[in-house]
Amino acid sequence: MNLRARSGVGFSLVEIVLALGVAAFALIAVMGILPVGIKIQQASVNQTKANAVISQIIDDLRADVRLPPGQASKAQGQWSNLHGHWAAVAKPDTLYFTNDVNQTGTVNQSPAPADAVFAATIKYLAPPTVTTSIAKITVAWPAASVTVNPNTQEVDLSKIAGSIDMFAAVNR
Repeated sequence: MNLRARSGVGFSLVEIVLALGVAAFALIAVMGILPVGIKIQQASVNQTKANAVISQIIDDLRADVRLPPGQASKAQGQWSNLHGHWAAVAKPDTLYFTNDVNQTGTVNQSPAPADAVFAATIKYLAPPTVTTSIAKITVAWPAASVTVNPNTQEVDLSKIAGSIDMFAAVNR
């Protein structure tokens, strides 16, 4: 009777092999998802930095057009004193930014600076009115792969890793 009670205690070799097989299958599935998760995390970081670039550009555009009291007459006519080419809608401006979201190089520099990670293209959609002008801002990465289609004045999305677009209304 003593021997029978002891024979039921513990796991058999078959049970151990099956448990290890299930654990190995689960581990392989988790390891297969890991590269996808890392890629998604990196894309998220780049999108967050691109949003910071867009915010910086919009802040600069809006700050340029806020004239002190008594200076409003300087903003009449073709709006030539404003940053950007509001009167020359056909030619977008391209700015370059580093990985730390600091502007690098010059406006419309070609080729992109060596330290540039993001390229921001500002397309001025309409000549300014009395109250509002509209700009389409596209930030794409990596900057070295960004090209603007000469026919549509849009960023060629076939050679880039990622991009975001935003329309900005600059109120006067």
